[in-house]
Amino acid sequence: MVSAVTRHVGPPDGGYGWFIVLATFLVFGLTFGVIKSFGVFYVEIHRYFATTATGTSWITSISIATVHLGAPVGAAMSACVGHRAVVMLGGLLSSVGMVAGAYAQNLLQLYITVGFLTGFGYALTWTPTVAMLGCYFEKRRPMANALASAGECIITFLFTPFFQLLVDEYSWRGAMLVLGAVQLNLCVCGALLRPLSNLAEKHPAEGDRLQLEEMSQTHTDPQRANIRSQSLRSKVLHYVDYTLIANPHFMLYSMFGVFAALGFFAPALFLVPYARSQGLEEYHAAALMSISAALDLSGRLLFGWVANLRLVQTIHQLTVTVILLGMVLLLCPLATTFTQLAAFSASYGLVFGATVAIHITVLAEVVGVSRLSSALGFFMLIRSSGGLLGPPIAGFFIDKMGNYSTGFLMAGVALILSALFLFLLHQMTRRGRDTQLQAKDSSSATEKNNEDPQ
Repeated sequence: MVSAVTRHVGPPDGGYGWFIVLATFLVFGLTFGVIKSFGVFYVEIHRYFATTATGTSWITSISIATVHLGAPVGAAMSACVGHRAVVMLGGLLSSVGMVAGAYAQNLLQLYITVGFLTGFGYALTWTPTVAMLGCYFEKRRPMANALASAGECIITFLFTPFFQLLVDEYSWRGAMLVLGAVQLNLCVCGALLRPLSNLAEKHPAEGDRLQLEEMSQTHTDPQRANIRSQSLRSKVLHYVDYTLIANPHFMLYSMFGVFAALGFFAPALFLVPYARSQGLEEYHAAALMSISAALDLSGRLLFGWVANLRLVQTIHQLTVTVILLGMVLLLCPLATTFTQLAAFSASYGLVFGATVAIHITVLAEVVGVSRLSSALGFFMLIRSSGGLLGPPIAGFFIDKMGNYSTGFLMAGVALILSALFLFLLHQMTRRGRDTQLQAKDSSSATEKNNEDPQ
């Protein structure tokens, strides 16, 4: 018996899918774009509370970690009540957290509001939206991911000088109130997420679960108990596919994510403070983030298009861009003037965009589209340790050495180390493929020998 749940029609690769791209574009911008633009707030909060670089960096760090830790919750809730409701709830939480942060009287309150509450709202918006995008696209998935993630670049480009203007006019508290209102647009993004009626969006085990329940009506009690046990396991797998933890390919890719996260977020947070420490005025320092964002956008679109051509394996492309990104960060201390920092920002943005454009595509190739939603959740959960520790570790070196450039050096080393896990993943995949080919050749030879007349 075949349940209707298991009936599968290919993703539309267009049509309403472009509205999903638009929604994901805005979600990227209003979550990670805001996080990348937070360097403007960092300078003001650091000065207002007269605290250390490490203490101030914990605001962004907690937000990033909560996005990652909350990702499995977002994936499970989406499987339970639907993507649309979860994303709209996340948008509301993001707005409330930012507005509450505007009234914070100490850093601890900022950790709770902007760090945890807003971060959890981001988790509920980002994970379900990206998973929905993966369901709508297959052949054009690299390009769709690149277009959607471009929202992070464009919002960063626009919001960094906008935040600086708001801070100058209304102080950092007033700027946060405005940002809280803007983030209500995440609820609109959620409303755009229309479920696919012709796709088996549910976990493949769901169809098996329904078959097992039907079979349980016609078997004896011991058999029924066993079938119900299998049905319960299928339900759990539908919401949280914990079997991914036993997948060595997925775990290697997750370890890449941990080390990459150590270096991903610190540079964006400390670029504006570093520029200010080199004597640049406020708007010139903010302009560096806009330059980085513009080249970030170019990198995402260009290398997303390259990945779509399938000229090289995406994991090879990702490995090269990660190594280049680490090398660019290691050169940061050489930049001290606006022109030099602008060149650094452009180089960093271009290679960062090239990296981000394809890392979700590689994850889909590692685990398969049917498990992408759960894989995103677990990947973000495991990667959370890197996101949590990256900015504070960089802040620790900055406090000890008295120089913001040391934070960029730490990030560069972490990214180069992360590329080692991509290399190991490629080797494991190639060996598995070779083993399968050898087994197939051996099976074919055996069948041929059996067919030969005696």
